[in-house]
Parts: sequence; C-alpha cells; structure tokens
Amino acid sequence: MNTPSRFEIHRARLFSLAYRLLGSRAEAEDVVQDAWLRWHGAEPAGIRDDEAWLVTATTRLALDRLRTARNARTDYIGPWLPEPLQVDLAPDPAERHEAAQTVSWAFLALMEQLGPDERAAFLLKEAFDYDYDQIANLLGHSQANCRQLVHRARTRLQAGRPRFQVPADRHRQLLQRFMEASQSGDKAAIIALLSANARLVSDGGGKVTAVLRPLLGAERIAQLYWAIARRGGAVPAVLGTVDGQPAILRFAAGRLHSLTVIVSDGETVSEILTLMNPDKLATVVTGIGTGPSLQ
Repeated sequence: MNTPSRFEIHRARLFSLAYRLLGSRAEAEDVVQDAWLRWHGAEPAGIRDDEAWLVTATTRLALDRLRTARNARTDYIGPWLPEPLQVDLAPDPAERHEAAQTVSWAFLALMEQLGPDERAAFLLKEAFDYDYDQIANLLGHSQANCRQLVHRARTRLQAGRPRFQVPADRHRQLLQRFMEASQSGDKAAIIALLSANARLVSDGGGKVTAVLRPLLGAERIAQLYWAIARRGGAVPAVLGTVDGQPAILRFAAGRLHSLTVIVSDGETVSEILTLMNPDKLATVVTGIGTGPSLQ
C-alpha cells in the first residue's frame, strides 16, 4: 500500500518543485494534493522508486496547469508577478542565508519569460540536479532536445540577470537608498540610483491602481514616484525580506500593502518589481521562521 508516511517524506520537495513551476502557493498545493491522490490510487507494484514516481507525477500535473495558466494570463490585467511565500521584518541570519541559496522571488519572476517545457527542464537541471536522461524520461523529450531547452533557458535568463554577483550588504544598501528616495519622491536621487534604461513592473491584478505596462527609463520611473509622493500616496515602508531576498515592505492598516524588490549590479538599479495585488499578498506568511520550506 502507498502509505501517507511514504508520501510525506517527499511533500516539501514536491511543493518546492510545483511552486517554482507555477509561481503560486495555492496552485502548488493543489498539484501536490493531486499527486497524493494519484499516489494513493496507484498500484504499489508499479512504483519502483517513490521519489522518481512522485516527481514525475508532480511535474506533469504542474506543466498541465502551467500551460492552462499561461493562456489564462493573457486576460490578466497588467503584468503578472509570482505569488511569494513569506515576508519577514527581521529574518534570522541563518534562515536568510539558507533562503538565499534557493531560487529568489525576483528570479522566479524572470522565469515567467520561459515556455513551460523550458522552465521545467531548467528547474529540474539547475535546482534539482537531475541529469538529462532523467529529464528526458520525465518530460517525454529526447536528451538532445532537453539540452536545447536548458541551453535556451539559460541564455534567456542570463540576459535579464546582473553580470556579476552583488554582495548582499551592497544590495541591501542600494535598496535602502532607493526606498528613502522613492518614499520622499526625490526625483534627482531616484534617477541617480537607476540605470538609464531601468524597468519597473507593477502587479495590481486589476484590484488596485498600478502601472498597467512595464515602465521604462529612469526619468519616467522617477516621475511616477515623485507624483505618488506629491499627492500623499506613499505608504509607510520598511526593509525586510521576501522569501529570503531583501525587499521593501509596505503595511497599511496592519496588512501587507505591497512589496518591492530590485535587480542591480551593485551600482545602479536595473529593475524594480512591485507586487500590489491584494489577492496574492493575502496568502503570504508574515513573521519569522514560518511558511513552507523551499528545500
């Protein structure tokens, strides 16, 4: 019999895979539940390796949902950003280091540009250390095709990432300066912090006022923050983390109002990602040391 205890050994890993594929806590939990139902109903004699069977089932279920979701997101109002798992105001340093070793929320957003099979092949190779034979069997492609999927994914993702790894302290300092400048609407300070072709992406999901298309250019972004501050629309902000990554957190009436992360080369900010959709923020765990594991 396929017992619950055998399944529970792998639950965290299955959730991590489903979440990274889908960018949604609720959908990832649904996929894991569907995988459990398939597991419970499968003939034990047909399962030689619990983990391999469950990862295969979870990946295929998540891919089906991802393909459907990508079609549905064409009707989404404004840009779509993933749903984070956890925000912390004062994360434990050990937990912050551990989370930093996983796929960051900003990188998860970057992966939205990949097709479903590219995303799955890349994650299985880079995050879960599967070999190409395993990936080919799991996705139903040849090994050569899987190598091409991973290669294309790497190429596309590298184009959107900083060329060099930025020291954590330097990144946090830059984020602090950006938070102060954007809160006050200091146009000159914002422009000085941004690269000339900086990009701002804001996800309000049609629920709240947000920029409906990516905003390009330091001048235009600075003008936006200046206008918000001028009309008194800036919500009090503090530094914290989202899924272990430094972030600007804004709270209103005791609830998480929005979160912002930046992509930088250590000198200037090249991208600003702001999540404002209250439906996505409502599911985020706020605190210290809680929330699903990304191991």
